[in-house]
Amino acid sequence: MSLRGKSIVDLSDFERFELRQFLDTGHDLKRKQKRGEPHEILKGKSMAMIFMKSSTRTRVSFEVGMTQLGGHALYLQPSGTQLGRGETIGDTAQVLSRYCDVIMARVFGHDEVTGLAKYGTVPVINGLSDLLHPCQIMADMMTIEEHRGNLEGQKIVYVGDSNNVSNSIMQGCTIMGMDVTIGSPKGYTPSEEILKKATQLSKKYGTTLEVVNNPDDAVKGADVIYTDTFFSMGQEKSKEKEDALMAFQVNKALVGKAKDDVIVMHCLPAHREEELTSEVMDGPHSVVFDQAENRLHAQKGIIALIV
Repeated sequence: MSLRGKSIVDLSDFERFELRQFLDTGHDLKRKQKRGEPHEILKGKSMAMIFMKSSTRTRVSFEVGMTQLGGHALYLQPSGTQLGRGETIGDTAQVLSRYCDVIMARVFGHDEVTGLAKYGTVPVINGLSDLLHPCQIMADMMTIEEHRGNLEGQKIVYVGDSNNVSNSIMQGCTIMGMDVTIGSPKGYTPSEEILKKATQLSKKYGTTLEVVNNPDDAVKGADVIYTDTFFSMGQEKSKEKEDALMAFQVNKALVGKAKDDVIVMHCLPAHREEELTSEVMDGPHSVVFDQAENRLHAQKGIIALIV
């Protein structure tokens, strides 16, 4: 089944076989690059990249990826476009669709990326919103397959503040047959709406999904431990939240309670010695920089199929 023209805003919009196509294409394009084989399959194609948030991995991976595919990427900030002067998302989407073949957006409000997909006539990629981070999780699942061999039956445990990353983990990993545990302190667990949607996916695909409030209980039997920063971009810091989340820090003691061959993941940027210790991040269980690299390859797989 062709994925051409389909936007990737929310992983729950896809069936397992569709996510499998994205992953397989990402793996294939990565092998081609490593062998030095040209794969300029998108010559003459252009991607508009809207950045309402600053970025390292998202910008570089998408821009380099589009170049490697033979296309061209345009970096757009609100201050340098009419978005900064009040042009609506709908009007912007319609205009960019007349110029470009795909739109990628890294935004604050999720309604901004859904608005682009609603009014645009070309596929839209959610490069990150405050609600979801689908491209990150596609790269993460590529990384898990590389290190664990498969996804089905693996237990992934996210510990820390429930956010856009953990929301997309509950969607993508569940669809692909992984058992998901969210370990968060009370008050920082997933929203009822997100949890309800993910529970439906879990039942559909025959996986387990649980939310626990004790980090030691969460990581028991874990094949993958995943964490993220305590405070997402744009959030105000608070001592109360920091104190609650420090109990969920991924350190040597917590890793020792999981499987001996557990892998540790972080979407970066990391605040070392807060959510993750340097000892773990730079240690033998860590695959965080493999994840970062796979943003490039996973996103190339997505772009290649939808454009």
